[in-house]
Amino acid sequence: MATVRWVPEGIEIEVPVGTDLRVASKEAHTQQGDACGGKCACSTCHVYVVKGKELLSEADEDEEDTLDKGFDVRMNSRLACQTRIEREGLVEIEIARESREAFFNEHPDEAPPGWREKR
Repeated sequence: MATVRWVPEGIEIEVPVGTDLRVASKEAHTQQGDACGGKCACSTCHVYVVKGKELLSEADEDEEDTLDKGFDVRMNSRLACQTRIEREGLVEIEIARESREAFFNEHPDEAPPGWREKR
């Protein structure tokens, strides 16, 4: 098993090795976007890997091409739908702003009051 922790929320779950970060996010009920359903066709599941990069699959060319279309892409950016946990240990991730905004667009009832006005 591997532990996935979302910072700064402090949400943490254990998932089997082989699970991708998108599935882990859904199981943990985080505010992470998921517009294409895990097909690497958008960047709404964009996350930053804070800790545990060595436990994860490497990004392939399709993922890198899709991330090129994302916002605020950093050296530790990954698409959760394409990032599989390959070894046991702790993985810490932060949800990118574009992913959280996509989540609120998909689930407006879960958005904080005044969210649209703050954008």
